[in-house]
Amino acid sequence: MRLIHSTNFELHEFIGSQIPQYAILSHTWGEEEISFQELQRNVPEVKEKKGFDKIRQCCRVAAEDGFEYAWVDTCCIDKTSSAELSEAINPMFRWYQRAEVCYAFLADVPSDEDPQKEGSAFRKSRWFTRGWTLQELIAPAHVTFPGKGRKRLCGFRRKLSKIHRTRASSRGGTITKIYASSTSIIVGF
Repeated sequence: MRLIHSTNFELHEFIGSQIPQYAILSHTWGEEEISFQELQRNVPEVKEKKGFDKIRQCCRVAAEDGFEYAWVDTCCIDKTSSAELSEAINPMFRWYQRAEVCYAFLADVPSDEDPQKEGSAFRKSRWFTRGWTLQELIAPAHVTFPGKGRKRLCGFRRKLSKIHRTRASSRGGTITKIYASSTSIIVGF
C-alpha cells in the first residue's frame, strides 16, 4: 500500500503489518487530478494544479489529527500499470475500512454551509450521487466532511449512542436513498 506523508507529500510503500495508521480521502474526481507519476516527480508545477489542493487539504487535516500518512486514490495508485490498477480495486473497501478516519471532500459545498438546511449544497453534493463513494461512506468507522477552510461541516462515527439524523440528499437516485437510509450523520463537532 502506497501512502503520502502528510507533511512533505512524499510517497512511501508499506506491506502487511508494516502499514501505519492513516487517513483516507473520499472525493469526486475533478479537473487536473494529480497522478502517481506527477506526485513522485515532485516538480513545482504539480503543486499549482487544482487537483493538488485536495491532496494538500487532506494531508493538512490528517497532520492536524495526528496522522503521519494519508491515502488518496488519484496519486497512490499507478494507473499506468493495468496490473496495479486491477489489483487495487479488490482491496479498496478494506483500505477504507482500515483507515482511522475518512475525509470526504465535497468540492461543490461552501465551507460555511449548514448541512441540515433543506435544499443545502451539502444535501445536493455530487459526492452523494457517485457509486464509488458508497463504499467510502460505509466502510470506515469514522467519516468527516471537512470544509474548504479549517471548519468541518459534519461527520459521523458508527456505534454512537446519541446521534442527529439528516437525510444525505434529496436529489433522487438509488445511491442517495441508500446513503440516507443507511447512515447517521452527526452535524457539528
